[in-house]
Amino acid sequence: MSVYVGNLSYEVTEDSLNAVFAEYGSVKRVQLPTDRETGRVRGFGFVEMGTDAEENAAIEALDGAEWMGRDLKVNKAKPKEDRGGSFGGGNRGNYGGRNRY
Repeated sequence: MSVYVGNLSYEVTEDSLNAVFAEYGSVKRVQLPTDRETGRVRGFGFVEMGTDAEENAAIEALDGAEWMGRDLKVNKAKPKEDRGGSFGGGNRGNYGGRNRY
């Protein structure tokens, strides 16, 4: 399981995020998604820690904490949903509800 970290500064690095979470246990992996076009960090990331207890301690301490000028949003990451193709399901074939007839 991993931890979702939201409302991150766009100046954050994997090393800086690793250092913050390392205070609560062993960090296995840090992932900061970037924008495809700009290469800039998207403002959220994921941290995988050694144990559930370490994750819970980090969530408890860091959720709502101010870091790099931002109030962090930290919680258990939800599994990635299968979007099932480019339209992701639902009734999007009518392009936003406009009736073409």
